[in-house]
Amino acid sequence: MTAPPARRPTLADRGIDGVTLLVLPAALFVVLLFVYPFLYGLLLSFAPKEGGLLGNYARFFSDPYMYGTIWLTLRLALPVTVLNIALSVPIAMQVRHMKHQRLLTTILVLPITLGTVLVAEGLLNYLGPQGWLNRTLILFGLLERPIRLVHNYWGVFISLVITGFPFTFLLTLSMISGIDPALEQAAATLGARARQRFRHIVLPLIVPGLAVTFCLAFVDAFSVFPSAVMLGAPAGETRVISFAAAQAAFEQYDYSYASAIAMIMAVVQFGFVGLVLTLRGLFYKGPAGGGKG
Repeated sequence: MTAPPARRPTLADRGIDGVTLLVLPAALFVVLLFVYPFLYGLLLSFAPKEGGLLGNYARFFSDPYMYGTIWLTLRLALPVTVLNIALSVPIAMQVRHMKHQRLLTTILVLPITLGTVLVAEGLLNYLGPQGWLNRTLILFGLLERPIRLVHNYWGVFISLVITGFPFTFLLTLSMISGIDPALEQAAATLGARARQRFRHIVLPLIVPGLAVTFCLAFVDAFSVFPSAVMLGAPAGETRVISFAAAQAAFEQYDYSYASAIAMIMAVVQFGFVGLVLTLRGLFYKGPAGGGKG
């Protein structure tokens, strides 16, 4: 009688989880497309054409025209993010109870499919001096002359709201829809009004998620570029930091300086993200789902 063939050792026998190996392609993708470029840019920023190791950073912060771009960008990104959060919460509260929720959600997220450049082109035609809005208001005698809504701060602001709201709304709707309706029903049974139910039940449950949504929306708005160029005044009030980096790279051909500006941009973003995530610990620390299901 012959002995059975020896069993080949499996990955589990070697202490390797086969499911974990499925993460390797995604991890490699992240390293090649995100980690490596970031580290390369970081090292490049410390190799200026002139000056010492920190020459690029000293050059940036010694020029008010350059470091002023941080404030100009924050002046756009923060109000846009706050407004999108403020709009998405009440709209999501109403949409979750609607019968045709999918249809309305599709309409609200439509700007995502259009893209930033196409939205900017549309706003130029709609909000420009000879656009539909100004012509309609003048036709009905509501204006004597066109109002300026493009090539300034407001043109970029409106564009960022339109392109950023769908993303914020989808995240907010998913959080609010995950709250167990029984919690609000119990509060209503005890006599709590709609405002009280929102303040004491819904808001504490969604604040941790809103903090993450705020961070993602802020990073997206802070990196604005096409809207600032097409609808703003790149040499003036909408000279955002990403535009300064693009000028350094593709007009001055100083890639080291452009990398330093990009690193400063990343530090500002990480700083605000860290601050918001720290502050969210002051609120409710339980699960954001509210125990639904």
